Amino acid sequence: MPAELSMRYGCNPHQDSARCYMQNGGDVPLQILNGEPSYINLLDALNSWQLVRELRRTLDMPAAASFKHVSPAGAAVAVPLDAGQKEAYFVANEDLSPLATAYARARGADRLASFGDWIALSDPVDIATARLIQREVSDGIIAPAYEREALDILKNKKGGDYRIFQIDPTYEPAPLESREIFGFTLEQPRNDFVPDASFLKNVVTRRRDIPQSARRDLTVATIAVKYTQSNSVCMALDGQVIGSGAGQQSRVHCVRLAASKADNWYLRQHPRVRRMKFKKGLKRATRINAIDLFLQEEATPPELRAWESGFTEVPERLTQGERRAWLDGLQGVALSSDAFFPFRDNIDRACRSGVEFVVQAGGSVQDDEVIAAADEYNMLMINSGIRLFHH
Repeated sequence: MPAELSMRYGCNPHQDSARCYMQNGGDVPLQILNGEPSYINLLDALNSWQLVRELRRTLDMPAAASFKHVSPAGAAVAVPLDAGQKEAYFVANEDLSPLATAYARARGADRLASFGDWIALSDPVDIATARLIQREVSDGIIAPAYEREALDILKNKKGGDYRIFQIDPTYEPAPLESREIFGFTLEQPRNDFVPDASFLKNVVTRRRDIPQSARRDLTVATIAVKYTQSNSVCMALDGQVIGSGAGQQSRVHCVRLAASKADNWYLRQHPRVRRMKFKKGLKRATRINAIDLFLQEEATPPELRAWESGFTEVPERLTQGERRAWLDGLQGVALSSDAFFPFRDNIDRACRSGVEFVVQAGGSVQDDEVIAAADEYNMLMINSGIRLFHH
């Protein structure tokens, strides 16, 4: 292990002479197997690694994250994909390992946001996962190990400049962490909270029974929200994040953003989307942008004219009634908030996107009103007493 890692630059290219080292003077428990990292690469790598490590330890399933700008665009565990999801994720003809399935889900949560992602994987990278990553636009990857052929595949990405990190899976950080801002050093105990069975005990609504699948999804959403820039809300289903509302100043905007992304995630599985016929040779990113525009109700005529040029058969866009009818099929969604809900408007919006299970810190002066709203929609709500701000 190296004593220090050099970086291309800091957050921006003019911030040169950036480096990474351990405060205690020991070796850095991270190897750069390929490429030259930047400061932001390391921020994404170290945050995303913690996320997948905690998912793996908590749920005992291979886990993956697709990270962008220090928040997850997607995160998932290896729940098998159904046929519609495989088509929507562009993996219908792939032979997926459990780890590859986890990454297909993580990347499939928000494919626009995942463009140029940082990938974190909880388990040694196998050939199936490397082949899936090979065709996606991505900046780099962190994992505990790599199969030889998988490593060779990844080293050929980006003209040989793909950043590949290998972290020591036994490494545990010190209980105290610090950062320097404007010459000031701030220190605090590291946030080592991981949700366990007791985290979901304080059910405050009339609906009280939590199915095992909802426990899993609430855990996925909570560990994801722990590593999402605050204020934040994450929504999960089928073992994966389906919508993330990160870095908003108001709680309801977190919910609106996460819910709109969850809606788009579900709409991308609509048969009309899955049957789209694109022109031969159209790049994957262009197809993804075309699908996103297809789903935007406010698209302008010039946008639509450019959009139509990518198809051999231009699909008929969904009407408001068709959108609502399809979205009514989105049910059983789990939502985790990194702090309490101050007003019921959060619950009103979440309900329209299939949310049935909610975990929040609780402690607002409006708790009774928020719980009453959850009861009105027959949701199950847990007030955990745990705030998970991440800055």
